Amino acid sequence: MSLNNQVLDKPLSYGLPSVEANLSYLIPMAEKPVNYTYEPPPGVPRTNGTFQTYKLPIYNARSISEKISLDEQGFAFTAYNTSVRDFYDEEEIRQVYYPEAEQLLKELTGASQIVIFDHTLRNAAQSKPGENNIKEPAKRVHNDFTAKSGYTRARLELAARGIEDIDRLLQQRFAIINVWRGIANTIQESPLAVCDAQSIAPSDLVAGDLVYRDRIGETYTVTYNPEHQWFYFPQMRRDEVLFIKCFDSAEDGRARFAAHTAFEDPSSPIDARPRESIELRTFVFY
Repeated sequence: MSLNNQVLDKPLSYGLPSVEANLSYLIPMAEKPVNYTYEPPPGVPRTNGTFQTYKLPIYNARSISEKISLDEQGFAFTAYNTSVRDFYDEEEIRQVYYPEAEQLLKELTGASQIVIFDHTLRNAAQSKPGENNIKEPAKRVHNDFTAKSGYTRARLELAARGIEDIDRLLQQRFAIINVWRGIANTIQESPLAVCDAQSIAPSDLVAGDLVYRDRIGETYTVTYNPEHQWFYFPQMRRDEVLFIKCFDSAEDGRARFAAHTAFEDPSSPIDARPRESIELRTFVFY
């Protein structure tokens, strides 16, 4: 039984404190959305989509964190310290943080194999597009992979690592899970909101091209649905981790896509420091 249909059909958000914030959704469109990750050629817009904001409640999920799971809601939360001293040190991320995250994911999911294939640092104060790999928080409702691109990205990344028997691996159940953590002070500016995957209708997810200089990926932009249930974990500390399921090959009713977005928290101090965070993207093979 889904947690969303517990006693008296009370939603998971019932009785939780919340803030109201503007979330940016895609306005339905006829053509396929296209978004460039870099400054496109002259005359070509960065994105062909138009977006509309909706003021919605975002519920504080701290008190129910033990009731939430990757397979039910598509996200999970835990306290887990890290030995990393400097998250802006690429070598330390790979040598220290990757193995930590791999062990944590195995404990959380019972996976037989974890492949960490990407990471992104976010800090609006240090982001310099085209000059470094630090990005600003993403403030549109989205999901990083689609039912199609989960497979294509897996095939690409596994082949690049010389992993054999890719066909066999992709015939078994696997998921793409983001491991999201604040890397400096307690997060007050641009926290991350996650949408309960059970509240998302398949028709809300719109596949769009994400254009890189060397390839084209595919992500979901999301159209508004009043049924969406949004949650966040306010004041996230450096020793806490949020897991977001961006793809699951299983089509048996488990959560497959947990849409998410950064948002402006009205309860944050005006002088809050820019959010600093890291997200790892991982393949989890069951």
